[in-house]
Amino acid sequence: MTAGVKTIVALSVCLAAGFLLSILSCALYGNWWPLVVVFTYAVAPLSNAVFGRFVSSDPLADVSSSVADFGRFVTAILVVSGLGLPVVLAHAGIITHPAMTMSVLGGVLVYGTIIVYSSLFRSQSHDF
Repeated sequence: MTAGVKTIVALSVCLAAGFLLSILSCALYGNWWPLVVVFTYAVAPLSNAVFGRFVSSDPLADVSSSVADFGRFVTAILVVSGLGLPVVLAHAGIITHPAMTMSVLGGVLVYGTIIVYSSLFRSQSHDF
């Protein structure tokens, strides 16, 4: 399945809405702590992209690269931290619950957009 212009526009709108929710969760409630989560938006895909280069190109190989597994592990830590940090901040009383909700929804939109983009635009080369 090829992704067209409509797909790119829809993903752009979702990504912009996610960042907008994250920034509004800070601006509307006068507390800029949820903005720390935006740092994890940028760093989470980078570790997977850098360490993902060490994956074997043979799909039938039973060999697993520990470097690629470490990259997936770091990505998972950053995604869970990005989604869980607003919950911890709200539980501690540092941010309000509506700010937490907006920040978590923004994170879900941003991470969902990254996952959909990477699955749609993954290069699939079939050499027969």
